[in-house]
Amino acid sequence: MESKYHVSAAKLNWTDLGDGIRRKILAYNKSIMMVLVEFRKGAIGYKHKHLHSQVSYVKTGSFEVIIENKSEILEEGDSFLAPSDTEHGVVALKDGQLIDVFSPVREDFLE
Repeated sequence: MESKYHVSAAKLNWTDLGDGIRRKILAYNKSIMMVLVEFRKGAIGYKHKHLHSQVSYVKTGSFEVIIENKSEILEEGDSFLAPSDTEHGVVALKDGQLIDVFSPVREDFLE
């Protein structure tokens, strides 16, 4: 399982996750995955945890990011780390996009 070496995001389809959230899987192999996630203002990425390590970059917008019950406001250009098995979530304070990178690959996203 592996994506192409060169990926044109404009050619990829969005997956609608409901409640103002959608995503595009940009590139991946068995070790790593990069995903573009778009949020409408007020959309909530509910607190959750998973075995994957995650780093996220705020491409656009503004988000309240909660990691282990500590909340901070992150703006365009900021980033956060959610280590493996660490509870985390976000609230979109305005329309925005996150670029999420997971290791290993989120196989559940490919189903």
